[in-house]
Amino acid sequence: MTRKILFALYLLTMAAMAAATFIEKYKGTDFVQAHVYGAWWFTLLWAALAAVGVAWIIKRHVRRPSTLALHAALLLILMGALLTRTTAERGMVHLRQGAPTDTLFVDLGHDGVATRTLPFKLRLDSFAIAYHEGTDAPADYRSHLTIIDGGKETPATVSMNNIATHRSVRLYQSSYDPDLRGSVLAANADPWGIAVTYTGYALLLIALVWMLINPQATCRRLLRSPLLKRGAAALALLCALAPTAATAQPTMPAGQARAMGQLHVLWQGRICPLQTLALDFTRKLHGSRSYCGLTAEQVLTGWIFWGEEWSAEPFIKLKDGELKQTLQLPDYASLNTFFNPAMGGYILGPYVEEYYRGNNDAFHRQAADIDDKIQMVMELRRGLLLKIFPCTTGGATTWYAPTAPIPDSIGRPRKLFMQSAFSLLWAEVLAGRTATADSLIDKMAAYQRQNAGQSLPTAAQQWAERAYNAVPLPTILAMFCLAAGLLSLVAAIARLARPTATAARRSRLHGRLCLCAMAAAFAALTFCGALRWVASGNAPMANGYETMLLMAWFVMAASMALARRFSLALPLGLLTAGFFLLVSHIGQMDPAITAMMPVLNSPLLSLHVSVIMLAFALLALTFACAVTALAVAAARGHDGCHHACGPVARLQLLSRLLLYPALAALAAGTFIGAVWANVSWGQYWGWDAKETWALITLMTYAVAAHTDTIPALRRPLVYHAFMAVAFITIIMTYFGVNYFLGSGMHTYA
Repeated sequence: MTRKILFALYLLTMAAMAAATFIEKYKGTDFVQAHVYGAWWFTLLWAALAAVGVAWIIKRHVRRPSTLALHAALLLILMGALLTRTTAERGMVHLRQGAPTDTLFVDLGHDGVATRTLPFKLRLDSFAIAYHEGTDAPADYRSHLTIIDGGKETPATVSMNNIATHRSVRLYQSSYDPDLRGSVLAANADPWGIAVTYTGYALLLIALVWMLINPQATCRRLLRSPLLKRGAAALALLCALAPTAATAQPTMPAGQARAMGQLHVLWQGRICPLQTLALDFTRKLHGSRSYCGLTAEQVLTGWIFWGEEWSAEPFIKLKDGELKQTLQLPDYASLNTFFNPAMGGYILGPYVEEYYRGNNDAFHRQAADIDDKIQMVMELRRGLLLKIFPCTTGGATTWYAPTAPIPDSIGRPRKLFMQSAFSLLWAEVLAGRTATADSLIDKMAAYQRQNAGQSLPTAAQQWAERAYNAVPLPTILAMFCLAAGLLSLVAAIARLARPTATAARRSRLHGRLCLCAMAAAFAALTFCGALRWVASGNAPMANGYETMLLMAWFVMAASMALARRFSLALPLGLLTAGFFLLVSHIGQMDPAITAMMPVLNSPLLSLHVSVIMLAFALLALTFACAVTALAVAAARGHDGCHHACGPVARLQLLSRLLLYPALAALAAGTFIGAVWANVSWGQYWGWDAKETWALITLMTYAVAAHTDTIPALRRPLVYHAFMAVAFITIIMTYFGVNYFLGSGMHTYA
């Protein structure tokens, strides 16, 4: 009876959390915070789950120390959350420069805002925004203040990922006034909840490591299984991409366009080669890196210097959708298509206005998406995207476009060059005077070196970015891994069908070839990630595209680590990594390198994301095992399903070996993220949609580890079916929150 109640509460808790994320999409964050996460029944549900769980552990006479430590850690974390909810006080302090205040504004939800008094006063001495060198992209927000406590004054600085603490009150940078003479700090007083919660996190980490290394625990017992020397797998995925044909318009010669692409430009908040802007422009508008044999630099310069001709080119790729069908637009439309005098001029204008007035259905979203592409073309043709002229005065560098207003304070010679150089280049290019145009490009490059101050990328960064731009390694690797994995699949099926001595010899050769293929792909992906890291200056894990590459990297690493014990881990790894790389290529993820948001500039982010991606990679391999096992079971019937040493059983062993480190990484990564959130904005758990789904994922996969409580999961087919279904939670956590729910602070990815 206790077990049934425990299962019911467990499922009900996960269902309540999942439902809340969907309710939030339609009712808003405030509604679910008040009626679900902040409701008495939700707290009671967790309390009942914890109480029945403790009762079940006592009833089962669980004595293994690692297991007891793990569940004690979870209990401490829940107790810490309860203390935070009942004893903590959180609010906002609005500071104006030179005016001391001790007023704390506390949000009471539907009851409005109340004021409290801090046990000390705060005085803002100054507020400043630090920018990435030579750009307008914020790197940090800093409040320099004085803490006044009685007659003692203590200086302090609060910035992103840098808090100040006084009398158990933690101060975080939250916002600022537009005139930069005021700052808004979040204040959090939670001396009991944080202490208990962090104790739970520490005990959890110890228990997880203990669980993996304890000789008596399940993970180590699985490693002693005789099935480790056997293996079987099957998984398939195949895709095809069709190129499009068109007639290109006039542009620069390839060599001249390449020289133009080596100039630097302020783009997406950082200084990068013009080549990067050209690639982003071509990818965004046409969906590829080149066009009709022309490089991205040639495409960009074609639009710059021959804008009228290119406006008639069917260059803009349109996704299928209601707007495309309603207006009967082609797959590739020209810029002129959207400007029709007979239809009132800009045909998307009314729909875009309706979108920004709040009409957010699929029709209007597509109108806004196409309008975004068109505005990019218009800004390029007006010269606004081409911020290629730097000017350094007083140690600060500003980059100007040739058509932008240029202040007289920079000096007449520089102003004259900035205003005339591009016009002269335009005239020489149109006249076909190649030598003179090349000379002007060289002079513009020399001007950048002389006037950019410290804002230009280093030589290593320039080389890395050009090398990264030169070859689409992730796309090539996706095709390579899928093809190699598919061939490996065919060979594996052949060996399973005819287990002969010849097949055994071929198996060894096949294993070596697989290992070589995986090693080459791993080295190439590592090189690709290193290039992005050097070019951007940040670890490549700040957005959906980069984390998908990181997940593929972890899949490759895990497959090679398992290859000696499980020969078919490599085919599974190739196919799974290829799938992740393919998703990064064809998905809604932007591969552009961008400046990192200030709040993301924390070492805890790198640790949080890398550990979570490791967990997802391992769990993706368990999904591959599950799909393969179910396919083998369907093909081989009773023998393949029930034989104790059969392929389905061996795949279950492999899957369970992956499950335990995956659970440890998922739990550790989730709570490292909680610590990062507490350091960054003063709240270690805010029931954000992605946080909630990460917890649901952890709870779902934890079920598979409780084979003593759920004997049915010992049966291979039941286990594999559960693991196949469980992967839906990862899809929801990684993709669903970003691209469907669209709520919460994690949707920036």
